[in-house]
Amino acid sequence: MAPRVLILGIGNVLWADEGFGVRCVERLAETKVFPDNVQLLDGGTQGLYLLPFLEEADVLVVFDAVDYGLEPGTLKLVKDEDVPAFMGAKKMSLHQTGFQDVIATAQLMGYCPERLFLIGCQPEELEDYGGGLRAVVAAQIEPAIQAALDYLAGFGIVPTDGVGDQSNLADKSILRSAYEEGRPSEHEACRSGDDRFFPKAV
Repeated sequence: MAPRVLILGIGNVLWADEGFGVRCVERLAETKVFPDNVQLLDGGTQGLYLLPFLEEADVLVVFDAVDYGLEPGTLKLVKDEDVPAFMGAKKMSLHQTGFQDVIATAQLMGYCPERLFLIGCQPEELEDYGGGLRAVVAAQIEPAIQAALDYLAGFGIVPTDGVGDQSNLADKSILRSAYEEGRPSEHEACRSGDDRFFPKAV
């Protein structure tokens, strides 16, 4: 039987390069049609809510922004038992469960996918709320996708070109094109506070 594959993008698109993984899955869905045994999912920051998806998968491919301490834009590919040690860039909030915790929980419950493949990209900027991917990170979307396709080919999975299943992506309003192109300028939308925080002129 063909393996059940979950291709997962995780991260928070609201914090610049933290959205790298989500944008990779988004791009895959826009350009590739996979067989029915492959599911694409924007996992965002859902944390433990992703466990049911892991339970159904034999192979897990994850795109993520990972702080390896390398040059921004560096891709690092990690497989199988080494994946938990490398997962997840800095947590952006206390409620965001690190994906390391998701994998550890799946392992404890006995339904972690047998094969794991992490495609991580070193972020350049994580502190720009409302910002998009920096150029050096955005440039790694296509190489990251190619790494995933090469890996999946080893399982006999070769997608065709075309628009794939987008049912598990984010709302259209925060897809990359709409989100990044629609961001107001700093002049139009202050990013440092509002009138409550600025001293009044005397």
